[in-house]
Amino acid sequence: MAVAELTSPAASFAHNYNNANRLRSSQLYAPSSSCLSSDHFRSRYRSTVLPRITCSVNQVQNSAPVQVEAPKDKAECYGVFCLTYDLKAEEETKTWKKLINIAVSGAAGMISNHLLFKLASGEVFGPDQPIALRLLGSERSIQALEGVAMELEDSLFPLLREVNIGIDAYEVFQDAEWALLIGAKPRGPGIERADLLDINGQIFAEQGKALNAVASPNVKVMVVGNPCNTNALICLKNAPKIPAKNFHALTRLDENRAKCQLALKAGVFYDKVSNVTIWGNHSTTQVPDFLNAKIDGMPVKEVIKDDKWLEHEFTEKVQKRGGALIQKWGRSSAASTAVSIVDAIKSLVTPTPEGDWFSSGVYTSGNPYGIAEDIVFSMPCRSKGDGDYELVKEIQFDDYLRSRIAKVYAVP
Repeated sequence: MAVAELTSPAASFAHNYNNANRLRSSQLYAPSSSCLSSDHFRSRYRSTVLPRITCSVNQVQNSAPVQVEAPKDKAECYGVFCLTYDLKAEEETKTWKKLINIAVSGAAGMISNHLLFKLASGEVFGPDQPIALRLLGSERSIQALEGVAMELEDSLFPLLREVNIGIDAYEVFQDAEWALLIGAKPRGPGIERADLLDINGQIFAEQGKALNAVASPNVKVMVVGNPCNTNALICLKNAPKIPAKNFHALTRLDENRAKCQLALKAGVFYDKVSNVTIWGNHSTTQVPDFLNAKIDGMPVKEVIKDDKWLEHEFTEKVQKRGGALIQKWGRSSAASTAVSIVDAIKSLVTPTPEGDWFSSGVYTSGNPYGIAEDIVFSMPCRSKGDGDYELVKEIQFDDYLRSRIAKVYAVP
């Protein structure tokens, strides 16, 4: 079933994995002795009297001093992130905000390859918001992670103050305020959906436990790895210290696809399309809502007077857009997914325009729509720009929309 109630934590399959694969700063990004630790950096950063701010790119490690003579398997700290930024003391409090820690899993993948540079550029959190990137990979992708860090270094982003890479979620997620969980095993030839759910369920159960143990208590979690609704539910059930409301399954890409199709049909640019909701899962069972959507402030059904197109061609195009892209491109979407992650975060950190809303897969407990409790389900949300959201209450339902939403539960 695409939307499932999964309350039991997955077996702690990774006990030995954790012990064996703790993030090893001695093997990656060992800072020089002149580099400050992340905690030291933040304590200096908060000061209003010191004339300099030092940023460090650490590979998360214990506080033991770094040896001058590095073993042969250690890599040197990448230069730019180990040097100091000159910043006048009076500029420190006027132009720079408190550092935000952003953790990204699957950081060596295609989606992250587009996303990380948007984050570092200031496009997401603003032009005066410094960030620290904490990148999670695997044993197999560790060299690729070093390559990612090299490219970030070469891009000269002044807002990027720290970069940490590693293979253990318990280390990489330390103090994370945003966790973007992109990494997941994709479905390939011969892999049954149930087997994929089992594999990814274990991954997201372990990541939920890690977030629960070491992340900021109010961390915002965006689950991208599919099936994202189920993975988000597994993750939140394994992170009881974190408010369930803080977990999101990404359906913004589906919303963007729906807006594009409506704009094409109406012959307008897509900035004229608003109030689009995706109900349900990020899957072919999703329900793109044209009843409540608007084009240039008017109900879609008053602009596009073709119910057959809306109920069939439009709906199916949005549901199957990902598959169509794979047929054309030979792989699943990466750049557009990264853009939709940016859009989803910005919808939470900037106030929602008056009268509009956005879609996100969120925890259903207490929802006003009659949707089953205790699942993760995409619904219309609105934010004040503080990272939180509320569900939109002024939603219309007709028999068609209710019946389509009900079918989501019927899918095995």
